[in-house]
Amino acid sequence: MELNVIRNTDPEIAKLVEEELSRQQNTIELIASENFTSEAVMAAAGTVLTNKYAEGKPYKRFYNGCEIVDKIESLAQERVKKLFGVQHANVQPHSGAQANMAVFLYVLKPGDKILGMDLSNGGHLSHGSPVNFSGMYFDVVSYGVNENGYIDYDDVEKIAIENKPKLIIAGASNYPRIIDFKRFRQIADKVGAFLLADIAHIAALVATGLHPSPVGYAHFITTTTHKTLRGPRGGVIMCDDEHALGIDKAVFPGTQGGPLEHIIAAKAVAFGEALKPEFKEYAQQVINNAKTLAQTLIDNGLDVVSGGTDNHLLTLDLRKVGKTGKDVANLLEEVHITANKNTVPNDPQSPFVTSGVRLGTAAVTTRGFTEEDMKIVGEIISNVVKYSDDETIFEKSKRMALALCEKYPLYSKGEKLRTI
Repeated sequence: MELNVIRNTDPEIAKLVEEELSRQQNTIELIASENFTSEAVMAAAGTVLTNKYAEGKPYKRFYNGCEIVDKIESLAQERVKKLFGVQHANVQPHSGAQANMAVFLYVLKPGDKILGMDLSNGGHLSHGSPVNFSGMYFDVVSYGVNENGYIDYDDVEKIAIENKPKLIIAGASNYPRIIDFKRFRQIADKVGAFLLADIAHIAALVATGLHPSPVGYAHFITTTTHKTLRGPRGGVIMCDDEHALGIDKAVFPGTQGGPLEHIIAAKAVAFGEALKPEFKEYAQQVINNAKTLAQTLIDNGLDVVSGGTDNHLLTLDLRKVGKTGKDVANLLEEVHITANKNTVPNDPQSPFVTSGVRLGTAAVTTRGFTEEDMKIVGEIISNVVKYSDDETIFEKSKRMALALCEKYPLYSKGEKLRTI
């Protein structure tokens, strides 16, 4: 990352960028929705493509001068279609929430009923939360998880039969187990509903065959590109050809104006990276690291929702130790670990406090962490939870975390960022 140009024009912003770079370099990143892009992805996002306005689809624009961005966007589409094995892809959504909004616009009218996972049980804001557009404009019913932290598909079917939703959403922002997309489609067919699979968190695992794919079951698939896919911040919608025209219209002009062609170029670079054989090795290591972290926490006497994980994330349940997610997340930040407070199923605390902390391994795996490193991370977290009042242990935890950061330098200390 070249900072000289920024520094010469706006030293105040350049200084803040440098401070953020230092924070990332000296922090163990366990926020499950974050990752680190390659230098190539980051560079693509900062190109002259940011100057081009390109309303419409490739080769059907409302502006002239789109010959080059047409080729770039088409390449991004073809790469993501190959990556997931789908017929059609729209790479213009600015985010996962925007992608979901476009699907809603295409298949629903205000007041129609949707069935999605409850936010407090692991769902996402855009799956029907009352504070989100999805909960404001549609009639929402929700499903959750059972006492063991798993989706009860018979219960989902019962709710669907009783409520007859027009759209069912399969997917989550905090569910550590395999999602049975085939079972969801059976339920959708039984009540005549469309099925939307939101794979924002597990996209890399789906793309590499390490999690069952919704392709062939879901009518619509949405994902972000900045989580396990290691791309820039953005979204994608995938579907069969029969829905392509409607989805494209729902994106533009339905929910967005001109696409961000510099970000689409960065998406194309990320999709190209994900198509390489070594990306599957990365995705498998993400899972291995998450499993190791979960087991280390359990071995140290802590509770993990559902007793473990099948993917890249897990949730530490703090009810037994009498601490809140808010407090523990703040304590972890003091020892150079970032994570986010998160509700646990049937959480007695408010969403602003919570009884859990969500932990993800995509970013640290990008950095180079292995199972042995995750054991150390698990020990640090356990010490912070159990011995936060012991200054000696707390300071030792800081040193352990910083030692791991030094072991795996995220980017070089100078102007250039190391390619991941």
